[in-house]
Amino acid sequence: MKSFDTYLYEKAYAKSTINTYLICCDKFMSWCESKDYDPYTIDYKTCLTYAKKIQRPTAGKRPSKKTTKLRIGALKVFFNYLIEENHRGDNPMENMNIRGAKRTLNHNLLEYEELEDLFYSFKTQNIELPNSPSVAIRDKVIIGLMIYQGLSITSIKHLKIHHVNLERGNIYVPSTRKTNYRKLEIKSPQVLSLAQYIQTDRETLQNAIACHTEAFIPQNSDRFTIACQLFKKLRTINLNIKNAHQIRASVITHWLKLHNIREVQYMAGHRYISSTERFVQDDIENLQEMIDNLHPIN
Repeated sequence: MKSFDTYLYEKAYAKSTINTYLICCDKFMSWCESKDYDPYTIDYKTCLTYAKKIQRPTAGKRPSKKTTKLRIGALKVFFNYLIEENHRGDNPMENMNIRGAKRTLNHNLLEYEELEDLFYSFKTQNIELPNSPSVAIRDKVIIGLMIYQGLSITSIKHLKIHHVNLERGNIYVPSTRKTNYRKLEIKSPQVLSLAQYIQTDRETLQNAIACHTEAFIPQNSDRFTIACQLFKKLRTINLNIKNAHQIRASVITHWLKLHNIREVQYMAGHRYISSTERFVQDDIENLQEMIDNLHPIN
């Protein structure tokens, strides 16, 4: 049986997150031992008792909702680990959420027509020096991955050349420390730019920066600085463009209008259904915000 820290490392969690999760797990295991509970068989009701315990004041100070949410989140991952190691058949904390924890509201969502316009309007022909035609094709490919597969910058950065299969028409998206792996369909508008990039422009860029790795988007820095320049270009097409988070949130919100929530959870790579549900709620709240702005009640 692999250790929990090995499991977290293989799932690409950050070192700081691994350390935090191990501490949370150790505290839970100590509590189980003191109460003579078995973590392999513990049920939802008993886990709820633990959740209530960690919300009680310590030394006169009550832990924040954010801290409690983090500790519950760590245990959700721990139970997923036990499931993967065939020690449990369920996650008793999967649907346990801490109400009142602050979360980010997705403001300034874009209509899907606006997103597609970014792709279709992005210039890749008649590129004048010192700009590079190969850079333009690469950037268009990145835009397509954000719009048609809803990929984050982190997911794009982790793509390898063998993950993109034009013949089968799909892209394998590896897991990151925040998302699950998934296999997504390549959409027809992407095919030409992807084909040109894979056949010609990727090698041109590799030679230009002397970076011959398996990375789908070659770069010679740990930071994905490509994105900064790309978003400057996108704002010349649409001034409302903010960042990759805004685009991904807009895509997921659009998907929820077309697919059931479990399908969207898979497509987005969300580890928990609650992450996908947040976009449903955000869509309602954004609508209410628009109503309030148009018809303010004094």
